[in-house]
Amino acid sequence: MAMIWAGIDAGKTHHHCVAIDERGERLLSRRVANDEPELLADVSALGETVTWGIDLADGAGALAITLLLNNDQPVHYISGRAIHRASESYRGEGKTDAKDAAVIADQVRIRRDLHPLRPSDETVTDLKILTGRRTDLVADRTRTVNRLRAQLTDIFPGLERALDLTNTGPLMLLTGYQTPAAIRRIGVKRLEAWLRNRRVLRPDRIAETAVETAGRQHTKLPGEKLTAQLVHTLAAEVMALNHQIADVDKAIEARFREHQDFEVITSMPGLGVILGAEFLAATGGDMSFFGTADRLAGFGGVAPVPRDSGKISGNLRRPRRYNRRLQRVFYISALFSIRHCEDSRRFYERKRAEGKRHTQAVLALARRRVNVLWALLRDGRPYEAVPPTAQTA
Repeated sequence: MAMIWAGIDAGKTHHHCVAIDERGERLLSRRVANDEPELLADVSALGETVTWGIDLADGAGALAITLLLNNDQPVHYISGRAIHRASESYRGEGKTDAKDAAVIADQVRIRRDLHPLRPSDETVTDLKILTGRRTDLVADRTRTVNRLRAQLTDIFPGLERALDLTNTGPLMLLTGYQTPAAIRRIGVKRLEAWLRNRRVLRPDRIAETAVETAGRQHTKLPGEKLTAQLVHTLAAEVMALNHQIADVDKAIEARFREHQDFEVITSMPGLGVILGAEFLAATGGDMSFFGTADRLAGFGGVAPVPRDSGKISGNLRRPRRYNRRLQRVFYISALFSIRHCEDSRRFYERKRAEGKRHTQAVLALARRRVNVLWALLRDGRPYEAVPPTAQTA
């Protein structure tokens, strides 16, 4: 039986594929467009068994991966960082798509620890798209709020200090009134009525704060008129982004509820709908892919790795290769659990009493919670503060 290993260096418009035999000799090297090419048939004709490797797990490589998986072809993922480091052990310093594809093929041939790619669950795929969109919107909102703060500080620094520009009420105020003179002119009563008509919460407090702050500034700054227009535009943009994020949150919850592990994941203290959906998006939802809770913790960056050499042993350091999104889920959910779960709070306080810093204690808690979450998903049961006792025979 002839064995063939094929490596694909994926790109946005084109891929480069290299096929090698068991001796590492090239049998095929070709640049193909990122569509549905005849590459599969050409490579399969070279041998009876083909094992594929690719440097992208989604995005530009999604079509090629889906095409291969639909034809029952084994596909393994190897990261760009791993390819770069492996390339240093091959002859020549040049970097080309053909060389990268050849390195991918050879690494798939000699390594046994690469991640096999599997067909994705439709619900998990949708959650990946929705959570990715939410991340982009939140980042856009953060940038827009920062620009809004900067512009408002240029003409009315007192109001920027007094208001929380992430809330709807202050944003609504800035869509109508941006300068000290305009706010003094309208007064507390009329401003309160204006805000109340727009269904702002606590309009009296916002109106009083704004008028009081305006009373302390009577100097008109250069460029105030144009800057006020920009403040109005930015405030409206932040409010629009808030609405978009709220709509995406509803879509995430509706899709997440259709997943079989929804009740199990959301029962875990600190793991709500959004963080639970991000957990599925980062892991793919299939825990058998990791095998053990230790591997899941390592993938999520909450398990320390050894750094021993010679006579020096027992040194641990934070990992460098892990999924950043999954680590964020584990870390943020651990923070939330400290507030709302007595067991988590006691564990955190014990680690702090041992001399660990805040971040170290939270990471230690996150590592412990990975074991709990793993057991819940394995057994298919929701979290209980007191675990069920094992029944004796």
